[in-house]
Amino acid sequence: MNKKIDLKDISKKLLVYALLLFVAVIMVGPFIWLISTSLKSGGENVFTYPPKLIPEQATFGNYIEVMNTFPFARYLFNSVVVTIFTVFLTVLFCTLAAYPLARMNFRFKKTIFFLIISTMMIPFQLLMIPVYIISMNLGLQNTYAGMILPNITTAFGVFLMRQAFTVVPYEMDESARMDGANTFQILFRILVPLVKPSMATLAIFTFITAWGDFLWPLIIISDQDMFTLPLGLNMLSGTFTSNWRLISAGAVISMAPVVILFMFVQKYFIGGIMKGAVKG
Repeated sequence: MNKKIDLKDISKKLLVYALLLFVAVIMVGPFIWLISTSLKSGGENVFTYPPKLIPEQATFGNYIEVMNTFPFARYLFNSVVVTIFTVFLTVLFCTLAAYPLARMNFRFKKTIFFLIISTMMIPFQLLMIPVYIISMNLGLQNTYAGMILPNITTAFGVFLMRQAFTVVPYEMDESARMDGANTFQILFRILVPLVKPSMATLAIFTFITAWGDFLWPLIIISDQDMFTLPLGLNMLSGTFTSNWRLISAGAVISMAPVVILFMFVQKYFIGGIMKGAVKG
C-alpha cells in the first residue's frame, strides 16, 4: 500500500514538473530565439525549420550596426530619465495617497477608495484625448514632463500600498504619537521601512510599464531627439523591414535593463506580492 501511494505521489510530481517545464519553454523560447537571431551573421537563414538556436558564427556586429545606425544612446538616455522619474514619483505619490486611506479615519474614506479603484476599469485610450489637450495647453509637448506627469499616480499603486499599510499594527502609530512623532515622521520613519517590499513591487511594475510605454510617447513626442527606446525600435523595424537580425539586436538592448532589474529585486517583488495578499 505504501509503495502504491509513493508511486502516485511521484507520478503527480512528475506531471506537475512536466507541465511547468512545458510552460517555461513556451515562455522563455521566444526570448532565446530573439537572442539567437541577434547573434547570427548575415549569411545565416533566420527562419529555418526546425529553428537553430545556436548560431553557426556568433557575432556582435548586429549590435554595433544598430548603435551606429540610430542614436540609441540618446534613446536610451531618454528612456532612463523618463523611467527613473516616473518610478520615483509614482512610488512617492501612491504612498502619500495610500497612507490616509489605510491609517486615518475621516468621512467618505471608503467611498473615496472605491472611486479610486473604479478608475482601473477605464482604459487609457478613453483618456488620451483630454490628457493630450491638457498637456498641449500646458506646453508639455516634446518634453520629459509631458511623458512623466500623466503617469505618476495609478489606482493600482494606491491599492497596493494601502494593502501594505493595513498589515502593519496600528499600535505602532499610537506608540509613536505618545513619543511626540507627527504624521510625516510616523509615515517615513516607521511605516515606510516596514513596507519596503511593497514599494519595491510597485517600483518594478512601474518600471516595466514606463520602460515599455509606446502609445503615450508616440502621441506627445514628435521630435526624434526626445524619442524613447520603444519609439526608436519602431523606427528600426520600419527601416530594416527584412533584417530581423538588427531588429532582434535592438529588441535585446531594450529588454536587457528590465531583466537585470528584476534579477536584483525579485526577492522584494515576491515579498511585496505576498505581503499585500495577507489582508484585504
